[in-house]
Amino acid sequence: MTASTQGVLSKVRQMIPPMLDKFHKGQLGRVAVIGGSQDYTGAPYFSAMASAKLGCDMSHVICTPEAGAVIKTYSPNLMVHPLMRQSLLNDDEVADPEKVSAGIIDMLPRLHVLVVGPGLGRDPLMQETVARVIQAARKKKMPVVLDADALQLVLKDPSLVKGYKEAILTPNVVEFGRIWDSLDLKDPGNKKETAEVEILAKALGGVTVIQKGGKDFISNGETTLVNDLEGGKKRSGGQGDTLTGSVATFLAWRKAYLDKLWDIHGDVLKEDELIGLAAFGGSAITRESSRLAFLKRGRSLQASDLTEEVHIAFLGLFGEVDGETSEHKL
Repeated sequence: MTASTQGVLSKVRQMIPPMLDKFHKGQLGRVAVIGGSQDYTGAPYFSAMASAKLGCDMSHVICTPEAGAVIKTYSPNLMVHPLMRQSLLNDDEVADPEKVSAGIIDMLPRLHVLVVGPGLGRDPLMQETVARVIQAARKKKMPVVLDADALQLVLKDPSLVKGYKEAILTPNVVEFGRIWDSLDLKDPGNKKETAEVEILAKALGGVTVIQKGGKDFISNGETTLVNDLEGGKKRSGGQGDTLTGSVATFLAWRKAYLDKLWDIHGDVLKEDELIGLAAFGGSAITRESSRLAFLKRGRSLQASDLTEEVHIAFLGLFGEVDGETSEHKL
């Protein structure tokens, strides 16, 4: 890896909680993935399991009852809440997004981070429900990772996230282009590789954007990080879900760091850089998981193969983080 990437990873490591006897359940991360519908059950599972495998204490999935019944069979380790509803499956009643979202919003005090989008679909009731949840999370300054069909909300109403400094968007190439066009942004006309992500993040008022590609560019419009770690060469569906879950866990650890749950040694990280570092950490875990999985599976690689490499990727990038110190060892 380049010296620049190694330097950023050293900072990321500082915000990873050591494993201490004094911690109790929930302090090292309570993450909820909102997604999962009649047609899509894999994406929220991959996101929630990446978060759990990386090390968050409690990993939730908030989905429709139809999806919940399936996701529960994937793993008993996930807490599944069938609180979402789809319009097409509620013919006998007019489902109210205000009522549906209320049950989810009631859960927010129990959570640290939301991931919105994996397996969400474009059902109007689902979309309107999560828009209300995002608004409620924003009032609490709760970090939110938006991906996949949740990005439709940004296309429809950029003000939902504009200026939301705790929000992270993870668009693929097509989604990035659609958001760019919806904001009527212009070609920067220069050769700087990070120009577009910086323009988009600035246009959204400081939202952090992860522009995925041969390198991952991470920017809030002011500070930009470049992740040039090698990834796998297979682009199977679902790999982006590992990214959202991994970023979410680092965001949960950000809270633990800010709450000073352990003695910090060395330079103290600035609060305004922690969102970007969390995004970089999740990006690094995903790229390394992809690389390791591709070495084993080659062109047969599937999203589930990344899930099984998350912990190994963590150890390879950061080593064990134990004891009373958070000093980096990279």
